[in-house]
Amino acid sequence: MSQQQSDLVLQRLMSLHPKVIDLTLDRVYRLLSRLGNPQQKLPPVVHFAGTNGKGSTQAFMRSALEAAGYSVHAYTSPHLIRFHERIRLAGALISEADLLALLERVEAANGPEPTTYFEITTVAAILAFAETPADILLLETGLGGRLDATNVVDEPKLSVITPISMDHEAYLGDSLDKIAREKAGIIKTMTPVCVAPQDEIALQVLLEVADQRFSRVRALGHNLPWGQLERRFYVAPKEYPAPGMLGAHQVVNAATAMAALDMLEPDFQVPMEARKQAIESTRWAGRLQPLPQSEAMATELELWVDGGHNPAAGDMLARQLEDWSSPTHVIVGMLNTKAAEDYLRPLVDKAASFTCVAIPGEPNSLSAEDLAAAVTRVGGAARTAESVNAALDAIAQETPSARVLICGSLYLVGRVMGELGLSLS
Repeated sequence: MSQQQSDLVLQRLMSLHPKVIDLTLDRVYRLLSRLGNPQQKLPPVVHFAGTNGKGSTQAFMRSALEAAGYSVHAYTSPHLIRFHERIRLAGALISEADLLALLERVEAANGPEPTTYFEITTVAAILAFAETPADILLLETGLGGRLDATNVVDEPKLSVITPISMDHEAYLGDSLDKIAREKAGIIKTMTPVCVAPQDEIALQVLLEVADQRFSRVRALGHNLPWGQLERRFYVAPKEYPAPGMLGAHQVVNAATAMAALDMLEPDFQVPMEARKQAIESTRWAGRLQPLPQSEAMATELELWVDGGHNPAAGDMLARQLEDWSSPTHVIVGMLNTKAAEDYLRPLVDKAASFTCVAIPGEPNSLSAEDLAAAVTRVGGAARTAESVNAALDAIAQETPSARVLICGSLYLVGRVMGELGLSLS
């Protein structure tokens, strides 16, 4: 059975149920009901929401739980190369045969009813998680929280809120307060919640909602007992090694994951050795990741990718460019739904050069020219290129062994990794 069969079903679902964000849970509950309410038959659930760091925090937790001998389901979005990346069943990406069968079952149950792509594929994932044995399910929201298609679990074991910042304002609200209230929608009555370091406005909202729902909170913060010292960090009273992934933000993500594991005790026991192993070995594709040399992109350049796309991600990358001792050339592509200027502003005086490209095959991409104009508006200068390969060629001709960061969108990063023939397992 070829991968193309599930691709065809997904394309059909996209055309029948357009990729329109229409936040409500009515359609999801209707479809789940027709399938026997699989959301009521899941293993214990850890539910993640937040703007940044959901995937990395989940990855740290999954690695630690698996190192401790637990069988773990995981749900993430979006995917980089293949849809299968979104659904991990008991430690392995869903097989082509299982994915195809699930999609066809859910499509048949849905019939002609209007249902968005994310909703119908999330229901397929929930069905898979309910029908495959595992010890625990790590469930990541797609957008928001309160009305996200994943928010159909009445009694999760734990809620985890990663750092919240401005993003998806058209759907979640035009202020940090409003966005935080949407994210806080995954906090359930008398369910513990682990909160990553937050802006004070977001933190107050989360604490208020947790108090209203009688939920026990563990909130990490810059004034609380954890921090980075040389090659280690602390989540009191435990000391951990620095994460294997680059960036100060990964210390935050790892610390949040370790605090969340603490809150799963005594039902889930993860010894220190398993935690340390996870922190040092965990990788999360497309997030400040080096790429291997490949004939598909014949170059001596040192290539990196990062799929962050909001202002907080721009700040993080600017800090990393500052930390690198040698200049970094930036190739950027972004969706027209993102705040390009806010993302670019911290980067303009840190990059050796900017080259703007359109995201291939993505109808919602900003044009290279519009993105270059955004760079200009925030005080930088940029050239344009017809493709990432063309941009790399131009940089290589000027500086053959330069470091290059390709960034601005997970869709762009996925296209690049696909061209390199990389696969995620």
